[in-house]
Amino acid sequence: MDSRNPNGSLPQLSQPPKYGITKPISLAGPSEADVQRNTELEKFLIESGLYESKEEAAKREEVLGRITEIVKIWVKQLTRQRGYTDQMVEEAKAVIFTFGSYRLGVHGPGADIDTLCVGPSYVNREEDFFIILHDILAEMEEVTELQPVPDAHVPVMKFKFQGISIDLLYASISLLVVPDDLDISCVSVLHNVDEQSVRSLNGCRVADQILKLVPNIEHFRTALRCLKFWAKRRGVYSNVTGFLGGVNWALLVARICQLYPNAIPSMLLSRFFRVYTQWRWPNPVMLCSIEEDELGFPVWDPRKNPRDRFHHMPIITPAYPCMNSSYNVSVSTLRVIMEQFQCGNGICEEIELNKAQWNTLFERYLFFEAYKNYLQVDIVSADADDLLAWKGWTESRLRLLTLKIERDTNGMLQCHPYPNEYVDKSKLFPHCSFFMGLQRKEGVNGQEGQQFDIRGTVDEFRQEISMYMYWKPGMDIYVSHVRRRQLPAFVFPDGYRRPRTLRHPSQHTEKACEDVTRSQSGSAERRIKRKHDDEAVDEKLSKPRDCSTSNFGGTSHISIGQEAKLEHLRTGDVDSNSVDRLLDRDKRYEEITIQQARTDGQGSLTTCGLTSLHVDNLSIVRNVGSQEQ
Repeated sequence: MDSRNPNGSLPQLSQPPKYGITKPISLAGPSEADVQRNTELEKFLIESGLYESKEEAAKREEVLGRITEIVKIWVKQLTRQRGYTDQMVEEAKAVIFTFGSYRLGVHGPGADIDTLCVGPSYVNREEDFFIILHDILAEMEEVTELQPVPDAHVPVMKFKFQGISIDLLYASISLLVVPDDLDISCVSVLHNVDEQSVRSLNGCRVADQILKLVPNIEHFRTALRCLKFWAKRRGVYSNVTGFLGGVNWALLVARICQLYPNAIPSMLLSRFFRVYTQWRWPNPVMLCSIEEDELGFPVWDPRKNPRDRFHHMPIITPAYPCMNSSYNVSVSTLRVIMEQFQCGNGICEEIELNKAQWNTLFERYLFFEAYKNYLQVDIVSADADDLLAWKGWTESRLRLLTLKIERDTNGMLQCHPYPNEYVDKSKLFPHCSFFMGLQRKEGVNGQEGQQFDIRGTVDEFRQEISMYMYWKPGMDIYVSHVRRRQLPAFVFPDGYRRPRTLRHPSQHTEKACEDVTRSQSGSAERRIKRKHDDEAVDEKLSKPRDCSTSNFGGTSHISIGQEAKLEHLRTGDVDSNSVDRLLDRDKRYEEITIQQARTDGQGSLTTCGLTSLHVDNLSIVRNVGSQEQ
């Protein structure tokens, strides 16, 4: 029997729907066991207090309404002062948009609201927004903790309005009157605007695109809420520290939703870890193809932009101009993220075998038991307002200290920055502390007597911190080496160190993570060598030191305006050829590391007038897909 159609052609086989740049890994829906696990997961989220109350939701809406009124009055005043007609004054307005977790619908109790104020072309950012609007807000009783950050990559005004945290950005578009129904997702909104406005507008445009590109918005929201909670508990939620922030996690989860379009949140969670433990970084994660526009704004393209070639974990935004949202990730923080992915994957496998519960996945990471040696960074100031600004400046540059340690030790000394800040309540002056874990790179044998000398590294970091434009007397930073047994009591939840002989509920999680990590690291002989290396680092760091001390915890420190003395930070000498070797290594990496596609089924980075740069995502899909079988 001839199966041809009346027009003589063969019938077309039904193709699965395509989400994103590749076909889905699986179109399978949930089983009864998946539905049961999903019910348990949602119950756990509610019991963990991840959803805000109706009263708080109503208050947020009220606050957004008040801010909208304030910016409208502000623009009308400026319009009148600049001599525009009465009709123009009547029509003049600014429009408030939201983005981030609030726009995506995954915010929790106490979360801030990311907002964007879009104003007309004649209202500028430098004077009108950061001076005039700032002064208006400063005089309002409802506004507290007002902090302008005009020099940030994305300029922002931070404050609390009736107790609700607000991050307010500003963008001036090329219109005399901003319409109430402005379509911010349209590319035309970017015409004749500066790059700071483009970056400000991009947050809203990305959030809207994400919601358009996922198959099921509610499943995406629940899965993202889970992953954000997990990342915070495991210490890998912080863009400024070099880990991943809200938009990064949203893009990673959205890609899993595309690969498993019929999966429910419990399935998406386990598939998330299953896929990203096998992801071949630096292959980029993308929700759609990258396209250039005649506007000419730079987009992420390793072929044309040399700096893009050195990104370790590219996660590309879906709205023009497409950018890498995770450029802060370093070698050290990528290592930590991948270790946590391995840990999460192992626990999800146990959950699917009914050997573990969801609460096991979300147990806190015991950072202060993970390393033998730490760097403690203490930040102090004369008053609380100064501390707010000084801490913001210093915290945004702690990532540079990690990069400098990687650079000056040729990657032999690994640094794990922890994004949480700590306060010693026994101290009466304004201060806070951050910590970083130190260890020798796994599988590297240390020569007898070899040391990594990072005194110069920390001194260089101190010099850069001291260049703060708004520095005031009393602003200081202290950096000290602390062994695990010397950690201050205020970093522990109960105010004292847990005896190491006692068992802790999280030990099950940490043991599972350790087992997974060890299974990736090779033979028992390598593990013995690694243990020997850690002990060697510990021994070197614990040698007697000759350095200045302070009454801040009795530890050695760097104080701005003083000479750095960090004898106790010797964890391996850096010889005179360290930088040369680093440059040689960088030359070897100038070749684009993104592998070329081998079949027609792979995704591509589409750019106008240029050959497409293919992305090797299909091999990942194949690997994970074989597991699904």
